[in-house]
Amino acid sequence: MPYRVCFVCTGNICRSPMAESVFRARVEEAGLDQLIEVDSAGTGGWHEGDGADPRAVAVLEANGYGSDHTARQFQASWFSRLDLVIALDSGHLKALRRLAPTSEDADKVRLLRSYDPAQGDDPDVPDPYYGRMDGFEECLEMVEAASIGLLAAVQEQVEGQVS
Repeated sequence: MPYRVCFVCTGNICRSPMAESVFRARVEEAGLDQLIEVDSAGTGGWHEGDGADPRAVAVLEANGYGSDHTARQFQASWFSRLDLVIALDSGHLKALRRLAPTSEDADKVRLLRSYDPAQGDDPDVPDPYYGRMDGFEECLEMVEAASIGLLAAVQEQVEGQVS
């Protein structure tokens, strides 16, 4: 059974699809794509059915990442099939933990930047939606930095399941 990771931001058109694309690439590079499933969702359903923000797509593609995405809203029922739920900011973290049906499910929720040892004082990936293109580029940099530590943590879990 694969290890399942879901990235969550507000509308599922900027930060979480970027994190999904980057992390999926890291999983594939590590040869773990048969063992780890990666997806994303939003805390709200405003953009359900939409593709990723064109600026997010442009930044992903300019950096060699895939960008095929359809937005959806995170559902509490998904906790039972997920191993790890990655929130892109503290507001998402709180919302997801409140949504979790059990304390075990709430424990599955983590902040993405907690996997980046150089995160500094701000644990959040800022929302680039209302800003300029450089906000999307900054978002990608933060996601890439945190993905290294996240992959190591997930790989440890996967190897523990296989042993």
